[in-house]
Amino acid sequence: MRRIVLRLFLILIFTVSALAGNAAEKPYVIIVSFDGFRWDYPDRGITPNLEKMTSDGVRAITFEPAFPSKTFPNHYTIVTGLYPQNNGLINNRFFDFFKGRQYRVGDTVSVCNAYWYKGEALWETAERQGVISASYFWPGSEVHLSYRHPTYFKKYDGSVPHAKRIQGIIDWLQLPAEKRPHLLFLYFSDTDTYGHRYGPNGQKINEAIRLLDKQIGILRAKIDSIGMGDKVNIILLSDHGMTQLKPDGKILLFKILKNKNVRVDGYGPLVQFFTSSSQEKQAVFETLSAKAKGFTVYKKEDIPEYFHYKNNPFIGDVVAVADLGYTFIRTPKELKKMEHRHPMGDHGYDNHTLDMQGIFFAAGPAFKSGYRCETLHNVDVYPLVCKILGIVPNQKIDGKLERIGFILK
Repeated sequence: MRRIVLRLFLILIFTVSALAGNAAEKPYVIIVSFDGFRWDYPDRGITPNLEKMTSDGVRAITFEPAFPSKTFPNHYTIVTGLYPQNNGLINNRFFDFFKGRQYRVGDTVSVCNAYWYKGEALWETAERQGVISASYFWPGSEVHLSYRHPTYFKKYDGSVPHAKRIQGIIDWLQLPAEKRPHLLFLYFSDTDTYGHRYGPNGQKINEAIRLLDKQIGILRAKIDSIGMGDKVNIILLSDHGMTQLKPDGKILLFKILKNKNVRVDGYGPLVQFFTSSSQEKQAVFETLSAKAKGFTVYKKEDIPEYFHYKNNPFIGDVVAVADLGYTFIRTPKELKKMEHRHPMGDHGYDNHTLDMQGIFFAAGPAFKSGYRCETLHNVDVYPLVCKILGIVPNQKIDGKLERIGFILK
């Protein structure tokens, strides 16, 4: 009897030890976003910490966003593995004319409304399979439904200092094992802000580039200081690039369409038109086509397949996409506002153009070292992270592991 009890006791000890060992070995992934950090910014000789990441891990020459190359659609594409037409966020601002609602970046009500967010975000997939997640700012992570956001998350506040954001990540990594997140998100906006304000060239944007390079160095040093440098995988990426606006690049829609009574949605490089009949649709298309200098116009059904941007009810009957450097102006009031702000850079253009490409760096125990590759696609990050964490991805995604998995060891 004593032998049986002893055996059972030893089996229990072995099982507990094995489980503890497995928990300790469970990987960590931190996804860091540098908003608007263009693909070539690391080649200016002012980013020593990115150079260190390159030698330690993986760097893609370019990182292709989804169309439109806007902030919220692409951050949500990264975490869902779905193109914007399928993840619900077709722009930073758009209308649901069926219900009379608007989604708008900066509107705390709409950005927290789960109605707009389709698919399953990485934190949802992870939490459903027992992996705790945490977000220090990420589009979609603030939704009101408790089962659709990370265990730990911060509501966006752009005034929060960089040091506090990084320390928040470190604090989460130092929680007791049973409460500690293994999937974390971190966001910085400086290069997007400076890119819009001053353009992607010159000293001002270089200040923002240096500042963010410093933050990734601080983050990695702090992770090392808590003894987790060999356990944590860091994926550093951006949502899109940036291009210089042309001084004569304003496309005055209110002059082109004149008295045509048509609903216009969108702004900047992408606008769409909602018509009431096939005749009106044809008339709007023909009017725009006749004046198409600095932009291309499509009927919804003729939008190129490579945009993955036609199978969504909130996309208009006619869509116009500006060429690099051009921007649509819908009303005289909008023109005055733009002339007052005088932005120098923008994004949202054809996602295949070089200026819209972002960055992708990765370093940690899961990744190859000193490995450079050509273009990666942001829609493939979701299955990549699932692979690292050992969780089963949602099967209804557009991303493909085979296009990105080769960067893993």
